[in-house]
Parts: sequence; C-alpha cells; structure tokens
Amino acid sequence: MKKVLLVGAIALFGAVNAQTAGNFKLGAHIGLPVGDSSDFSGFLAGVDVAYMWPISADFNLGLTTGYSAWFGKSGAETVSMIPIAAAAEYKFTPQFSLGVDLGYGLVFASGASDGGFYYQPKVAYHFGPGEVYLGYLGLSNNGANTSAITLGYAYSFGK
Repeated sequence: MKKVLLVGAIALFGAVNAQTAGNFKLGAHIGLPVGDSSDFSGFLAGVDVAYMWPISADFNLGLTTGYSAWFGKSGAETVSMIPIAAAAEYKFTPQFSLGVDLGYGLVFASGASDGGFYYQPKVAYHFGPGEVYLGYLGLSNNGANTSAITLGYAYSFGK
C-alpha cells in the first residue's frame, strides 16, 4: 500500500509540476485543399489544442489534437479528421519559429472511420501570447493523400 501511495504522490507531483512548467495552446485554422483533396473539397477549417513543454529556451515538445473538416464541393461529403500527434517547435528568433506535428489522424466520412499518418510542418510569427502560422496539413493512407495549405492562429496560456 505504501508503494501505491508513493507512486500516486510522485505522479500527482509530476502532473502539478508539468502544469506550471508547460504551455497550453488553443487555436483555429482555415485552409485551401491541394492535390487530390482539391477534387472533392474547396475549403478546410478546424480547431487545435496543444500542450507544450520547454526543453530548452528555444525548443519545445508537446502533444496536440483538434478537429479539421474538408468541406465538400457540389454535393460531395465533408471529410473530418481528429489528429493525435506529437508536436515540436524551434524558435530561431523570439518572433519566428519552425514547428512540426507528427502522428495519427482519425478520419470520419460516410459513416465509416479510417486513419493514417498525420503531419503538419509550419512556420509561425509570435506576438505576445499569440501566434499566426502558415502550414501544410496532410494525411497519408494507402497511397492516398488528403492535404491543405493552412493559415492559423493560436493563443498560448501560461506564457
């Protein structure tokens, strides 16, 4: 029983410490589908949530998820995706950073669900607690690619 309490106390302390050391981000994005995606979709919109931990003064690692929807053209269905990914961000100046999200994207369309490799490289401009970013959101599955060029805004809590 003492071991269980000790492990629980360490886990609780770690969780509380992580909350004070990290950075919670909430954002939204819009985009233009490219490649195969532009055949069935004319517009993309979504929301993002991330939690980033500082590894050094210029480098952060974290976890991210959200929701993106490729809205169908002329009667085509809307394709939705929920990514579950790791995130990395390198600030090469106080205002500019390069980042990438890599993970798995859960896809929902026509009552069926599937998924694939999710990726989103991006470049961001930071101002105060906010950032504006330009990215390339993509999902690959069995040779098919669903992708878009995105423009987004994220607000960082805890900076």
